[in-house]
Amino acid sequence: METDVTTETAQPRLERKAVAAVVLGNALEFYDFTIYAFFAKPIGEAFFPSENATDSLLASLALFGIGYVMRPIGGILIGAFADRAGRKPAMLITIALMAIGMLMLAAAPGYATLGGWSQVIVIVGRLIQGLALGGEVGPSTAYLLEAAPPKQRGFVASWQIASQGCAALIAGIVASALTFAVGDAAMGAWGWRVMFALGIGVVPVGLIIRSHLPETAGDQADPAAADSTFAVVKRLVREHGRMLLLTFLIIAASTVSNAVGTNMPVYAQATLGLTETISTAVPIALGLASIIFPLLGGWLADRVGRRAVMIWPRALIVILTIPAFAWLVRSPTGLSVYAVTFLLSALSSINAAAIIVAIPESLPRAVRSAGLSIVYAFSVSIFGGSTNYVVNKLIALTGDKMAPAYYLVGFSIIGTVAALFMPETRGKDLTSESEA
Repeated sequence: METDVTTETAQPRLERKAVAAVVLGNALEFYDFTIYAFFAKPIGEAFFPSENATDSLLASLALFGIGYVMRPIGGILIGAFADRAGRKPAMLITIALMAIGMLMLAAAPGYATLGGWSQVIVIVGRLIQGLALGGEVGPSTAYLLEAAPPKQRGFVASWQIASQGCAALIAGIVASALTFAVGDAAMGAWGWRVMFALGIGVVPVGLIIRSHLPETAGDQADPAAADSTFAVVKRLVREHGRMLLLTFLIIAASTVSNAVGTNMPVYAQATLGLTETISTAVPIALGLASIIFPLLGGWLADRVGRRAVMIWPRALIVILTIPAFAWLVRSPTGLSVYAVTFLLSALSSINAAAIIVAIPESLPRAVRSAGLSIVYAFSVSIFGGSTNYVVNKLIALTGDKMAPAYYLVGFSIIGTVAALFMPETRGKDLTSESEA
């Protein structure tokens, strides 16, 4: 039986399987991201064949980027829907849409079979998936915060971030094992479709568990919150515009950190001249840090406060990034690239755990899901989709191998300053309709 929550003492019991079901959407996003990055070349060959292999690859990467276009729309529509209709129905919609998008990509006949129609199918699939991912983070994070014990909200919400590292690491391990089992030729022909199918296979479990979760949104007495998407967005901008700007800048810094981290395999091989064997192992360092340190960040946020954990790890990135990259450029080895990747990913992960809990806690319940969804979707769309291109372009234009460090430090300074103006929300009553 569903239970409306009107006070923090009446919150539903949050079981481990419920946490797993809630964070599954975030995990699927990074599973998909990792798999697509691994198999961008055969995906391009299947749907965008060309005599020029580079053109085919670029078309595949463009297909991946199309999903980012729909994220802000998903953030607005699904995030606001979660504030009006409840977290649970929104989370059911997003995970179902993710499954549809992944299925369309995995099952679409290649260009050789359907011609241009195959391209239409996969483009529509990526748009659907982008819509779902844009709307996933707000409702799922709001649910975790509202259902978690008040003194453990930071740690519980940090599983949103840790699940990303788990999914990326699992994707890498499974892809490597399958490639070893069937060979490179089979993976290029059909094995990449199996990888997407494996991701789709866990969706029914997530749907079943999510459908049995108690609702945490409570009764919405505010007519504006129960009205339309436009009303929710209007209220956000009118009453919480300053907060939205601060959170946009904070998430932008975090997004740039993540993008610089995911670009490290390319940087190691193309810029530093390291071997493919060394470069392809870089995601292991990235994944390990992304699993362990978000949980540490959430634990710290529950004990010392959200602001401190948003500020100090980001400030350390400002201080340490340039010396770390200088060492890496001067001594490009497997050890140095793994160490720098692990260090920056660890600090960013600690920081991200505080961000994911502090931002929705700073907003009243009636606009909590929409607020996080919108700023997250816009920031990730703009900076997640552009950072890798920008840093590699800067290296090409300037010839300076330190360009990624300067770019990361610039955004980290902005993120640190923005975090200084954020309110402390540890211990806040989440049923309050006023901003902290």
